[in-house]
Amino acid sequence: MPLIILVADDDLGTRLSVSDYLEMSGYSVITAENGQQALSMIETYHPHLLVTDINMPRIDGYELVRKVRQKPPLRLLPVVFLTELNSTNQRIKGYQSGCDVYLPKPFEMQELGAVIQSLLVRSQMIHTELRFPPQTTKEPVDKPASRSINSVDINHQSGNNTQAHALQLTKREQQVLNLLATGLSNVEIGNQLHLSPRTIEKYVSSLFRKTDTSNRAELLRFALEQHLIK
Repeated sequence: MPLIILVADDDLGTRLSVSDYLEMSGYSVITAENGQQALSMIETYHPHLLVTDINMPRIDGYELVRKVRQKPPLRLLPVVFLTELNSTNQRIKGYQSGCDVYLPKPFEMQELGAVIQSLLVRSQMIHTELRFPPQTTKEPVDKPASRSINSVDINHQSGNNTQAHALQLTKREQQVLNLLATGLSNVEIGNQLHLSPRTIEKYVSSLFRKTDTSNRAELLRFALEQHLIK
């Protein structure tokens, strides 16, 4: 069964062109012409990914994504903003509202297709990990097993050589990671921890650096594999 993508845009030409391209790529596409209709269709059809404009009637894209992120079953739904709004502040607002990728108009269909494919692959990997967590085995009695509460061993194998590196997370980084796993935006995490979005962004950047990941999807997959979150 093909994956379902919802395209929300009040411009008919954009809806048709994006829908045609995605259907030719093998996806099942549903469309909405405003944010309210998009929210209703998300709740009805449970799409695997959302592509949405920002400037739309009734509910704009920012509010649409915020409402989506407030629903636990939809917190990991991949979201792509496709919009003519392209200032730095507008892009920051987009990421803070909870989008995964921000593509300004005009855009290339091939780039949109590559972004969608990448997000869907990562999303499916995360959902697989959530449904079928890896089996853990007991360590041999003669092997040292002491580790701190917020540490994890990362094994890098090259031929017959294995090196273990301990990843240490601070208490605050662990709190941020746990809230990221629920799908909250930086603003929402900051509200819960009584910190500014900029401070949360610093913690997220630190998590990316420590885990050698570059986005939330990769970070959450790593955290699941290493049992940093439950």
